[in-house]
Amino acid sequence: MKNAENRPGRNGGLPTRDILHSTFFLLHSPLPSALYLEQKGAFAYSDGVQKSIFARWQANFWAGLVIVLPAVISIAVLRWLFGTVANITDTLLIFVPERFIHHDQGNGPMYWYWSLVALALAVFLIGTVGLLARNYFGKKIIEWVDSALLRIPLLNKIYSATKQVNDAFSATNKTAFRTVVLVEFPHAGVHSIGFITSEQQEEVRLKTGRKVVCVFVPATPNPTSGFLLMVPEEKVIKLDMSVPDAIKYVISLGAILPDYVPVSSPEAKSSLGEVPYPAGVSIR
Repeated sequence: MKNAENRPGRNGGLPTRDILHSTFFLLHSPLPSALYLEQKGAFAYSDGVQKSIFARWQANFWAGLVIVLPAVISIAVLRWLFGTVANITDTLLIFVPERFIHHDQGNGPMYWYWSLVALALAVFLIGTVGLLARNYFGKKIIEWVDSALLRIPLLNKIYSATKQVNDAFSATNKTAFRTVVLVEFPHAGVHSIGFITSEQQEEVRLKTGRKVVCVFVPATPNPTSGFLLMVPEEKVIKLDMSVPDAIKYVISLGAILPDYVPVSSPEAKSSLGEVPYPAGVSIR
């Protein structure tokens, strides 16, 4: 057996015993484990670098989206608004031949710069009507046109309703959408933001024995719809919040908070100045 172990291998190689000893040493030495751990660490470091690059790119993408998205939405809304208004104001250029203001010799859409001319003409005409409404003869002309439109069947219903809504939101109405309030809605203990639209409800006051105010509670995020509530005046909490801030608060689902400085805070005291005390009153 010893002779077999000490016998040289084929082609003059190492003896069989040396080969067995070398194999045992490689299997039980820490070198393969160290190489394996080093390779595993290298792979883990490579994966960490890739994940770190992807995480940074993802964070940069979301940060850029937050900055770009409002501008894109604003441009899209402005383009849609311009196109909608242009569809109405373009008819003011009816006296201009279509082959001059439309593509394809009058068969295509109107050129954008002619749409701007039509919009400027509409602004000029509206300003002229406002100028006429400020003098006696202009008021008489507007009253005559107003009475003529109210005598046309079917059109008078639409015109009358539109005129009433316009009067409700005009600058002459001192109460409509001028005050932001809190009301308990939809049930007690839960408050909602609303706008006072009217404070003169004589019939309701006579039949209920309480003075009530009309409060419009807008829906979110679309404030054009909502609920009309008749709330007793003593249950309405008036806020110092402005109407634009309240609308932004509703549209943003409460994410955009308006600035508010309480009257009792040092900032409010410094802005209001010192309050003089009555004569004879000493503060210790």
